[in-house]
Amino acid sequence: METITLTLDNIEKEHICCAMSAKDNQATSKKEWLKERIQEGLVFTKLNERGKCFIEYIPIEKAWIHLTGKDYMYINCLWVSGKFQGHGYAKELLKKCILDSQAKGKKGLVILSSPKKKSFLMDYDFLIKQGFYSVDKWNEEYELLFYPFEDGQPAPKFMIEDVKEDGLVLYYTHQCPFNIKYVQEIKEYCIKQNIPLTIHHLQTREQALQAPTPMTTYSLFYQKKFMTREVLNVRKLEKIWSEIHE
Repeated sequence: METITLTLDNIEKEHICCAMSAKDNQATSKKEWLKERIQEGLVFTKLNERGKCFIEYIPIEKAWIHLTGKDYMYINCLWVSGKFQGHGYAKELLKKCILDSQAKGKKGLVILSSPKKKSFLMDYDFLIKQGFYSVDKWNEEYELLFYPFEDGQPAPKFMIEDVKEDGLVLYYTHQCPFNIKYVQEIKEYCIKQNIPLTIHHLQTREQALQAPTPMTTYSLFYQKKFMTREVLNVRKLEKIWSEIHE
């Protein structure tokens, strides 16, 4: 399995897997976000092929999610899809993450998942089989999974405050390359349809730590209730909005 790890020297020429094009605004926004995070210790390792097969992780002290714990690596994303599934690539990427984290003196790994199948989240059962176990829960569906390298390590926990705003409220970052396109689309749609929408673009870690969600990449709320972490296009937003007002 041949992999490439992004650096400040090669990031401009490398495809970042989850973006549609290496030259569009989606890829640019993600790469700019990555450049800043790489300087903070983020690692983005991908299969040396064009496609969705990569792992992205960062020291928990720099993660854009409010958690307790130190000296752990937080896995932002472990994604293997399409033709790359069924070859053991997820195990190999995870193994590389473990070895790299241990070499850097880290004491364990942390990742967000759900017992229910969720898009863009690594499969819960797969993670459990690899040695992760649940240490905290958010919104009844999402769980914080922990893989300590040694026994006796204190388990990390969520430190998420409740939503304070009413109405339709969206939190997002440029961690996902699709946000720059689809957030603008639903913003314009809501203006045309006179749908009140409050948008919080989280541009710093400090802002992300204050967000009322562990999914700071993208989270939509309505009347203080969490609705979805899936990046919405207009059609999907219309569906959610109609279901809310049935």
